[in-house]
Amino acid sequence: MVSKKTGQHDNLQDIESALTKTEQFIEDNQTKMIYGVGIIILLVVGYLAFTRFYVRPHGKEAQSQMFMAEKYFEKDSFNLALNGDGNYLGFLDIIDDYSITKEAKLARYYAGISYLHLKQYKEAIDYLNHFKTKNIILGPVSQGVKGDAYLELGDQNKALSQYEKAISLSDNEMTAPIYLMKAGKLSETMNKPEKALEFYTKIKEKYPDTTEGRLVDKYIARVNTMLKK
Repeated sequence: MVSKKTGQHDNLQDIESALTKTEQFIEDNQTKMIYGVGIIILLVVGYLAFTRFYVRPHGKEAQSQMFMAEKYFEKDSFNLALNGDGNYLGFLDIIDDYSITKEAKLARYYAGISYLHLKQYKEAIDYLNHFKTKNIILGPVSQGVKGDAYLELGDQNKALSQYEKAISLSDNEMTAPIYLMKAGKLSETMNKPEKALEFYTKIKEKYPDTTEGRLVDKYIARVNTMLKK
């Protein structure tokens, strides 16, 4: 019993000692801790003020300016969409003048696709490389468009890699069948019939009711013929 009480007493002493050291540390560093908390508060308040009084108003300006660029984009007037018409800014101006806004982020996506249509493939890749999103449609499309650009530049391996990224980003009937079909056709061109068959089979199994799903049987038959030779 004596030994147990002695152990408990030692433990209490250790705890009291630790508390004393903690109190002493707080007392010795109280000024620094107050400054530290004050700096954190200032940073948070500064960020909120910056967002409210700078980012949001600039975002609204960018949105009103980008409206016409989007209209030009929809009409396939890609030069006007990129560079503006003298009254309204184009996507490139939105990116430069409103760089911290979400509108500028979206403008990079539009700019990349515009450059692809204008056959300026390196520029398309560059702008899309700077576009990041978790959107289940825009994400895969941006990767797939880079695949199209690499294919136009003659880099089949990178093109196929981009199509595979587009496929992996989301599982939906709007984008996945399109890029599975592109990947399958490209694999055939690259003399990779086994890989092509994987892409085509996935369309047949997962997306049979899509346009690609209704057409895929003939591609599967063609690849199977190639594999039997």
